[in-house]
Amino acid sequence: QVQLVESGGGLVQAGGSLRLSCAASRDTICTSRMDWYRQAPGKERELVASISRGGTTTYADSVKGRFTISRDNAKSTVYLQMNMLKPEDTAVYSCNARPPIGSQVVCALKFGQGTQVTVSS
Repeated sequence: QVQLVESGGGLVQAGGSLRLSCAASRDTICTSRMDWYRQAPGKERELVASISRGGTTTYADSVKGRFTISRDNAKSTVYLQMNMLKPEDTAVYSCNARPPIGSQVVCALKFGQGTQVTVSS
Protein backbone atom coordinates (compact mmCIF):
# COMPACT_ATOMS: atom_id res chain seq x y z
CA GLN A 1 0.00 0.00 0.00
CA VAL A 2 1.17 3.49 -0.84
CA GLN A 3 0.18 6.27 1.53
CA LEU A 4 -0.12 9.84 0.26
CA VAL A 5 0.22 12.83 2.60
CA GLU A 6 -0.37 16.39 1.46
CA SER A 7 0.95 19.55 3.10
CA GLY A 8 1.65 23.19 2.43
CA GLY A 9 -1.78 24.75 2.25
CA GLY A 10 -2.79 27.92 3.99
CA LEU A 11 -4.35 31.35 3.73
CA VAL A 12 -2.88 33.74 1.19
CA GLN A 13 -3.93 36.98 -0.44
CA ALA A 14 -4.82 37.14 -4.10
CA GLY A 15 -1.67 37.38 -6.19
CA GLY A 16 0.33 35.42 -3.65
CA SER A 17 2.02 32.04 -3.86
CA LEU A 18 1.97 28.70 -2.11
CA ARG A 19 3.89 25.46 -2.60
CA LEU A 20 2.08 22.22 -1.90
CA SER A 21 3.81 18.90 -1.28
CA CYS A 22 2.56 15.34 -1.57
CA ALA A 23 4.76 12.69 -0.06
CA ALA A 24 4.27 9.06 -1.01
CA SER A 25 5.29 6.45 1.55
CA ARG A 26 7.28 4.65 -1.13
CA ASP A 27 8.14 4.88 -4.78
CA THR A 28 6.59 2.06 -6.79
CA ILE A 29 5.04 1.46 -10.19
CA CYS A 30 1.90 2.93 -8.66
CA THR A 31 3.52 6.33 -8.34
CA SER A 32 4.56 6.48 -11.99
CA ARG A 33 2.00 9.18 -12.62
CA MET A 34 1.05 11.71 -9.97
CA ASP A 35 -1.84 14.14 -9.98
CA TRP A 36 -3.07 17.14 -8.05
CA TYR A 37 -6.83 17.53 -7.69
CA ARG A 38 -8.89 20.19 -6.00
CA GLN A 39 -12.44 20.46 -4.80
CA ALA A 40 -14.19 23.63 -3.78
CA PRO A 41 -17.42 23.61 -1.73
CA GLY A 42 -20.39 22.83 -3.94
CA LYS A 43 -18.22 22.08 -6.95
CA GLU A 44 -17.01 18.93 -8.65
CA ARG A 45 -13.54 17.61 -8.10
CA GLU A 46 -11.16 19.03 -10.69
CA LEU A 47 -7.91 17.61 -12.04
CA VAL A 48 -5.42 20.45 -11.74
CA ALA A 49 -2.14 18.98 -12.95
CA SER A 50 -0.42 15.69 -13.68
CA ILE A 51 3.17 14.59 -14.05
CA SER A 52 4.75 11.39 -15.30
CA ARG A 53 7.85 9.79 -13.85
CA GLY A 54 9.82 11.21 -16.74
CA GLY A 55 8.53 14.72 -16.08
CA THR A 56 5.83 15.12 -18.72
CA THR A 57 3.23 17.52 -17.37
CA THR A 58 -0.35 18.50 -18.15
CA TYR A 59 -2.46 21.28 -16.65
CA ALA A 60 -6.05 22.37 -16.44
CA ASP A 61 -6.67 25.46 -18.55
CA SER A 62 -7.65 27.37 -15.43
CA VAL A 63 -4.13 27.11 -13.95
CA LYS A 64 -1.88 27.13 -17.01
CA GLY A 65 0.86 29.71 -16.69
CA ARG A 66 0.31 30.06 -12.93
CA PHE A 67 0.85 26.59 -11.45
CA THR A 68 3.83 24.28 -11.91
CA ILE A 69 3.86 20.61 -10.99
CA SER A 70 7.18 18.91 -10.32
CA ARG A 71 8.48 15.80 -8.62
CA ASP A 72 11.50 14.51 -6.78
CA ASN A 73 11.61 10.78 -7.43
CA ALA A 74 14.35 10.24 -4.87
CA LYS A 75 12.06 11.68 -2.18
CA SER A 76 8.86 10.16 -3.63
CA THR A 77 7.37 13.63 -3.48
CA VAL A 78 5.39 15.72 -5.93
CA TYR A 79 5.02 19.47 -5.62
CA LEU A 80 2.57 22.06 -6.85
CA GLN A 81 3.95 25.58 -7.04
CA MET A 82 1.02 27.96 -7.21
CA ASN A 83 1.66 31.56 -8.23
CA MET A 84 -0.67 34.47 -8.95
CA LEU A 85 -3.34 32.84 -6.83
CA LYS A 86 -6.95 33.89 -7.29
CA PRO A 87 -9.93 33.59 -4.94
CA GLU A 88 -11.36 30.96 -7.28
CA ASP A 89 -8.34 28.75 -6.50
CA THR A 90 -9.74 28.28 -3.00
CA ALA A 91 -10.29 24.56 -2.46
CA VAL A 92 -9.04 21.44 -0.75
CA TYR A 93 -6.10 20.15 -2.76
CA SER A 94 -5.29 16.45 -2.79
CA CYS A 95 -2.94 14.18 -4.67
CA ASN A 96 -3.36 10.89 -6.48
CA ALA A 97 -1.02 8.26 -7.81
CA ARG A 98 -1.43 6.07 -10.86
CA PRO A 99 0.54 3.35 -12.64
CA PRO A 100 1.83 3.89 -16.21
CA ILE A 101 -0.62 4.13 -19.07
CA GLY A 102 -1.60 0.64 -20.15
CA SER A 103 -0.49 -1.00 -16.92
CA GLN A 104 -2.74 -3.71 -15.51
CA VAL A 105 -1.40 -3.24 -11.98
CA VAL A 106 -4.03 -2.70 -9.31
CA CYS A 107 -2.72 -0.17 -6.82
CA ALA A 108 -3.63 0.02 -3.15
CA LEU A 109 -3.56 3.66 -2.13
CA LYS A 110 -4.22 5.30 1.20
CA PHE A 111 -5.23 8.86 0.56
CA GLY A 112 -4.49 11.80 2.80
CA GLN A 113 -7.00 14.38 3.97
CA GLY A 114 -5.84 16.96 1.50
CA THR A 115 -4.65 20.44 2.29
CA GLN A 116 -6.83 23.55 2.38
CA VAL A 117 -5.88 26.50 0.22
CA THR A 118 -7.77 29.72 0.86
CA VAL A 119 -7.17 32.79 -1.28
CA SER A 120 -8.59 36.06 0.00
CA SER A 121 -9.47 38.94 -2.29
